[in-house]
Amino acid sequence: MSTSATTPWARRMKRERQLRGWTQRDCVRRLQYEASRVLPDESNMVDQWKRWESGRVLPSPEYQRLIAAIFGSVSGAMFAAPRDPQDVMVSAGTPVSVTTEVLSRLQASAIDQATLDALRLTVDRLCADYPTVPAPQLLLEGRSWLTRISDLLDMRVTLSQHRELLSLSGMLALLVGCLEQDTGASTHAEATRRSANLLGVEADDHDVIGWSYEMSCWFALTRGDYGAVLAASTAGIEAAGERSVSVQLRAQQAKAWARIGDRRKVEVALDQGRTLLESLPYPTDPAHHFIVDPQKFDFYSMDVLRTVGEDRIADALANEVLRSCTTWDGTVISPMRAAEAWVSKGVIAARAGDLEAAVEHGRNALEGERKSLPSLAMVGHELSSELRVHYPHEPLAQEYTNELAQIMKADA
Repeated sequence: MSTSATTPWARRMKRERQLRGWTQRDCVRRLQYEASRVLPDESNMVDQWKRWESGRVLPSPEYQRLIAAIFGSVSGAMFAAPRDPQDVMVSAGTPVSVTTEVLSRLQASAIDQATLDALRLTVDRLCADYPTVPAPQLLLEGRSWLTRISDLLDMRVTLSQHRELLSLSGMLALLVGCLEQDTGASTHAEATRRSANLLGVEADDHDVIGWSYEMSCWFALTRGDYGAVLAASTAGIEAAGERSVSVQLRAQQAKAWARIGDRRKVEVALDQGRTLLESLPYPTDPAHHFIVDPQKFDFYSMDVLRTVGEDRIADALANEVLRSCTTWDGTVISPMRAAEAWVSKGVIAARAGDLEAAVEHGRNALEGERKSLPSLAMVGHELSSELRVHYPHEPLAQEYTNELAQIMKADA
């Protein structure tokens, strides 16, 4: 398969190699260490690498996995095609006809498989709307549907229908809890998270259970309680098993270990998450908030590598995150990921002595309408700390700190 030399994955292969100071031969030797079979001889593989890196030939799925592995990524992130706006649901919403039909069935107390399927579609749509729809609006809608579905639990339904309704309620409770946390209502968010956990246990839905623990990790990380992050992630992985959520739980472990300062355990957690994610099928709906999109792995690694001081690679990953967050027509489809990528670039610019770029990047992070206040505050304060260390007497550095504080106060 021939491709253009400007193909993003080809550029990334070359950039990742150069960032590490590796030759093409170095990369080929590392491929052999990752492979479970004997690869062709080194000379042939170097020629093949050149064809890949030029963009003339797309690596096979096997080699995509090996190439991603030597660079600490996953094939679904490294070799993802640019997103077309037509293929991305940006606040598309459930068709009015579907919503109307569901509401009519609920009002008529008609609970059958078609109703449950329509409810699942509605819940999935709400979860896919999470990155882009304003939090207050989506929170109102999520709570409304949670009330409707919870009311159905008191109706006479079959055991399997009851379990499905519990599962749907659990997923909606997870979404509502995330939105409450995003808007600064942390006490309500924790209560909702616990409700989601109980619903997941009653439904025997290990995805809901696992994500309820992941929310505990997130809450603890933003308040600086790294011991609680590690405890919740361990419990979540044990409860969820080899599911998508366990990838994010491993990422939360890596973030905690990075801030504790244990580089070895950071690498172990990231590699465990990477290996699991690579083994999972590509998600049917990568926009769903409670399904780990492979491109999110770059986002995890960016945060961790920035925290441990691997600035050059972290900066390159921030650029990849920004690229994956934007469709070719400039539509930002993951504004909260983009915001953290801009902060990462700001932190790295501050360390490199570029105050103006650091503040500009930091301000870019504050501009998006869709924010997660605790997460933005955590990384924003990390940038403020770097500015205070490197530019203690510069008015521009203080201006950014003041702007961050004003936004946190205004949006809380």
